[in-house]
Amino acid sequence: MRITDLLKNESIVLGASPADKSAAIHQLVELMDASGNLSDKEQYEKDVLAREASGTTGLGDGIATPHAKSKGVTRAGLAAMTVPGGMDFESMDGKPSRLFFLIAAPDGENDEHMAILSKLATMIMDPDFKEALIAAKTKEEFLQIINDKEDGTFTAKADTAAAPAAPAPSDHIQILAVTACPTGIAHTFMAAESLEMHAKKRGISIKVETNGQGGAKNVLTPEEIAKSDGIIVAADKNVAMSRFDGKRVVITKVADGINKADELIDLALSGEAAIYHKNGKDEVEGADNVAGESLGRQAYKHLMNGVSHMLPFVVGGGILIALAFLFDDYSIDPKNFGSNTPLAKFFKDIGGAAFGFMLPVLAGFISMSIADRPGLAVGFVGGALAGTTGSGFLGALLAGFLGGWLVNKLKAIFRVLPDSLDGIKPVLLYPFFGILLMGFVMLFIIAPPVSGINIWLVDTLKNMDPNARILLGIVLGGMMAVDMGGPINKAAYVTGTGLLASGEFHVMAAVMAGGMVPPLAIALCTTFFKNRFTESEQKAGITNYVMGLSFITEGAIPFAAGDPIRVIPSCVVGAATAGALSMAFDCTLRAPHGGIFVVPTIGNPLMYLVAIFIGAIVGCLVLSVLKKPLAKQ
Repeated sequence: MRITDLLKNESIVLGASPADKSAAIHQLVELMDASGNLSDKEQYEKDVLAREASGTTGLGDGIATPHAKSKGVTRAGLAAMTVPGGMDFESMDGKPSRLFFLIAAPDGENDEHMAILSKLATMIMDPDFKEALIAAKTKEEFLQIINDKEDGTFTAKADTAAAPAAPAPSDHIQILAVTACPTGIAHTFMAAESLEMHAKKRGISIKVETNGQGGAKNVLTPEEIAKSDGIIVAADKNVAMSRFDGKRVVITKVADGINKADELIDLALSGEAAIYHKNGKDEVEGADNVAGESLGRQAYKHLMNGVSHMLPFVVGGGILIALAFLFDDYSIDPKNFGSNTPLAKFFKDIGGAAFGFMLPVLAGFISMSIADRPGLAVGFVGGALAGTTGSGFLGALLAGFLGGWLVNKLKAIFRVLPDSLDGIKPVLLYPFFGILLMGFVMLFIIAPPVSGINIWLVDTLKNMDPNARILLGIVLGGMMAVDMGGPINKAAYVTGTGLLASGEFHVMAAVMAGGMVPPLAIALCTTFFKNRFTESEQKAGITNYVMGLSFITEGAIPFAAGDPIRVIPSCVVGAATAGALSMAFDCTLRAPHGGIFVVPTIGNPLMYLVAIFIGAIVGCLVLSVLKKPLAKQ
């Protein structure tokens, strides 16, 4: 289907000057109605305005593409308008819009309007083409320019030749990107999708490597890196960076890949990004510290690198241990509960083996994040010693950072050795001296005080006054909903998983309850308060039932990103309620993940479900009050 099959002479106006955004949309709807594509003009205009309320269709660079799928549309169509003087359409870049395309699609069509939008967005990224349309004197000329562009015969006229240059020829991939988050489940792929969508919208070729839980996918090749115009690394954990040595790289957090894709693409193509330099000749790969990054940001990335590698051991082992208690008989030997029956012992032994790697892996990969591969063994040993000395999770955290620091110091010390000895540094000198120093510091300096702190902390939590425990549930549950997978969420989650290893199970229950509530609250609100949401948001809300029940808090992110002032406080209140009730009902959780699927292993499971249900309802009701019904036109 061609653009001119949908765009008729009577649905075009040139040289318009609408007073404001509403007037512009109304004028475009009148043009659409004049072409005979509408059965209910008022309904269609209402749907266009509702779509606009969910996020501006002003693409930036002077272009706007308002659109809607509506019951008031009989057949797909287009309307076009030029405003040479420009007008405020609340565009993404804050600049006036001068070229408008209104898209209409029948409600039953399979997203045909999105296919048209994609085609148009690609075409009008050519600044010569865009300027030619804005300068067109007649409707016939306007339509001919579009036909020429689709046929590949469009040539800029002399008066438009001074427009900015079109995107680079596609003999290579212009933008390369890497996305990664600690858990590798949601943020990684949402950031990749956002970058791909925005680049495609602007006619820019892009390839995104995703570092998810299943490993790196769509991996960038050396040839692609060498030819690329810009590179973006949107990651909250360390990724392979040495391959980008000498290239200009935009390095940022994964959330910016979701929410600031256009800005990142602009910076990557501007040639103003900092040149990335590999830090040290001994390092093979691993994300080195970025110049200018704060110490807090660097520490967070190192910590999340350890957590992301630790999680599979904790989740898999924790669920197996939980199953051991589920299938055991407490009456046989209460002191041996979890291993009384052969089946229970089977699950307990396997789960315990996996869970036993939690501290060494955490410390090892924190250390490796700081000092690259030479730091792995040193941190791993430190984490193992944290387990044997009773310093637990806190000791492993300290061991990870200590291991990286020690190895980096050893690298500096051994740089005085001749280059002929470079081969023995990573296999002999770093591990021998690093492990020796790590053992000394852990056994005689870190373990004694940290073990005491760890014992005190667990005893305090176990013997805590019920009212104080409820307050703790409020804080941890609410933290899970503040940034939904970000640093605050991860801090609460890591606290819960860390205490599991010490035998404290109430905190993990409150943490998972709080993390399940945000998607469930949004799903309920889109179901029972439909007039607060667009049609597309209502459809997206359904998937949040599954995400919430599966303990994937990130399902709420698209709604929080679109309306953070209302959505985030609502989710925090609901999550805090669930966390408090979980503590009040004395619920316990031995598995650090699984959502609804591990409820049979939870202490007091019925009331745990009640806590989550009440928290979701509270979040839903608060959101329904804060989020007003969409305007009716």
